[in-house]
Amino acid sequence: MASDPKDSYYIVLRCNYSCMLSDKEQKKASATSTRATALASPDYEALAELRYQIRRFLRFSEEASRKAGLEPHQYQLMLAVKGLPIGVRPRISELAERLQIKHHSTVELVNRLAARGLLERRRGGEDKREVLLELTARGEDVLRRLALHHRDELRMLGPSFIAAMKAVVKSRGMRAEDPGKTRPSKAKSKL
Repeated sequence: MASDPKDSYYIVLRCNYSCMLSDKEQKKASATSTRATALASPDYEALAELRYQIRRFLRFSEEASRKAGLEPHQYQLMLAVKGLPIGVRPRISELAERLQIKHHSTVELVNRLAARGLLERRRGGEDKREVLLELTARGEDVLRRLALHHRDELRMLGPSFIAAMKAVVKSRGMRAEDPGKTRPSKAKSKL
């Protein structure tokens, strides 16, 4: 018996939903659920290896950023400003989404970079209320040196990273029903 009332509520909802399904629909839902949760040891190994390769690069990036006198998120914001796709305006909201952080955290990063002379704000062309971000010449120089260092590291780690990614994608228990389907980004972390 469930000890938490929320668990009981969930079970009741699940039961009520299941009762609305035909036998055929229940079997299909059960099979899909089993496929989605069936992981074997190689699946876990593939996921762990991919996570390890990602972490290796992130650790390198954190250390390289700090050696250059920046916090990792500051480097990431500068890179996001410079690397925005064509047609995407460099506004706080777009950068918050790209960095997956809260709006106010992005504002604080911009404030710190602007205070150091690495980034500047400018008004939008038609809408003067719009604030656009742009790297200064000094910011461009710092970013260029760090980006080159990151590119060299990725070239070295690339084969291991690609192999780890392929292992996860090819893993039996990890195959998606629709490989072209992506999950919308909603989660944002605090800085």
